[in-house]
Amino acid sequence: MKPQIQSQSKGKKVNKAWLHDHVNDPWVRQAQKDGYRARAAYKLKEIDEQLGLIRPGQVVVDLGCAPGAWSQYLRRRMAPAGAAAGALDGTIIGLDLLPLEPIEGVAFIQGDFRDDAVLVQLQQALQGRAVDVVVSDMAPNLSGIASADDARIAHLIELAVDFARQQLKPEGALVVKLFHGSGYDALVQLFRDTFQLVKTIKPKASRDRSAETFLVGMRLKPGG
Repeated sequence: MKPQIQSQSKGKKVNKAWLHDHVNDPWVRQAQKDGYRARAAYKLKEIDEQLGLIRPGQVVVDLGCAPGAWSQYLRRRMAPAGAAAGALDGTIIGLDLLPLEPIEGVAFIQGDFRDDAVLVQLQQALQGRAVDVVVSDMAPNLSGIASADDARIAHLIELAVDFARQQLKPEGALVVKLFHGSGYDALVQLFRDTFQLVKTIKPKASRDRSAETFLVGMRLKPGG
């Protein structure tokens, strides 16, 4: 029983440390001030500001959109004067396994991106329109077994790339979250094989100790 008690104690310490960091995180405070559901909004904001990806009038798909911070940012970027409600110039379609509290102007599909039937729903929602930008903050439930987790992450990114190949405009862009691990180099190479321009970005709002980074592909290669 003793090791279990130690394990529980260690878990409580980790949770307490995370909670302390979260409460004192300036990005969390800024998100609360700006009305975003999560600090993740500033990750997409920085990527967008660096690369100029999001513009009014676009069709944008947000994969792994819950709790909705990226969709909120997209909605403001595509609205007159950056409004969080009211008029919207463009189309935003969000998809996630988890439910999403409604965001005005954002069409939401609940389901698993790995499920063909869900992809069909997404294609139906697009109504034959090509997509300007696909953003993906998707991440699988991690098991703690590095090889299995790397494979799950890679699979989601490969699916996002396949979707982008089928649905993106030739000049479109794909943004995905990935983690440094055994499959990292292969995923970067997949992007280089698919897109004419590839960027890796570690936004300031991403915690320093986090292994996450973001990979951006722009302008599909012919036959990529």
